[in-house]
Amino acid sequence: MRASFVFSEVLTGLRRNVTMTVAMILTTMISLALLGGGLLVVRMIDKTQAVYEDKLEVNVYLTNDISANDKECQADPCKGLRSDLESNPAIESVQYENRDQAYQRFKQIFESQPELVKLARPEALPASFNVKLQNPDRPDVIIQTYSGRVGVDSIADQSEFLQRFFDALNGVRNLTFAIALIQAVAALLLISNTVQVSAFTRRTEVGIMRLVGATRWYTQLPFLLEAVVAGVIGAILAILLLVGAKLWFLDGVLQGPFAAGVVKPIDGLDILLTAPWLLLTAVGISAVTGYVTLRLYVRQ
Repeated sequence: MRASFVFSEVLTGLRRNVTMTVAMILTTMISLALLGGGLLVVRMIDKTQAVYEDKLEVNVYLTNDISANDKECQADPCKGLRSDLESNPAIESVQYENRDQAYQRFKQIFESQPELVKLARPEALPASFNVKLQNPDRPDVIIQTYSGRVGVDSIADQSEFLQRFFDALNGVRNLTFAIALIQAVAALLLISNTVQVSAFTRRTEVGIMRLVGATRWYTQLPFLLEAVVAGVIGAILAILLLVGAKLWFLDGVLQGPFAAGVVKPIDGLDILLTAPWLLLTAVGISAVTGYVTLRLYVRQ
């Protein structure tokens, strides 16, 4: 098989059906960009979860009278509560944070929002015990044991808030995958139509080649490669689109959460690891769709 002939036929086919080829490339690009975006969200969730796994705590907030009058936790009921928590085998560590320390931490977390810091007052923040559990999946042990105890105002499980946050991210991921699936269906139809139109416009040349002894595989390979080339171009454009979205959109919109460590940022390595999957997906979908189309609809 002459590679130069196949190559020239591929270029000819792409030029003849330039409108459909461009439409196929753009649809493939959007579909793969959405798929890549979903994969990047998955990586961001995994990295963020890994960061929070070792930091999950249960916050035991103390009543206002303890917060105001016993800043060093030297008297009962604060002292007794602290001793009880430290001796609990289900607890790995206990850190007491008085009202002033809570306010300082609040200012550090929201230093990028000075208006919010100005509105806050130390008196609005209670003292608390920040409890790290031996088993972070069992916060109910602390909630059931210490809820209603003298000096305890409320108990907050950080994993509940974190789960809501991850549920929101998972919702974004699922929506992205759903739109990507719809776009993928459109890309498959365009690939199939493009292959059929390309074969139809060159039916005379193909018929002559078959008459002089060319195999069916030899005559149909250029059409298959047209679909693959268009798919690869769409994948490359999708990767570039993801890079642009990171540099000019994500890094700006999520700069605050990234800097505060609320979520782990998407970096160049994440896109680099996602890129091969997009290329393989483009090649696989284009090749399979083109092959099936040729077998079902093209009889030369």
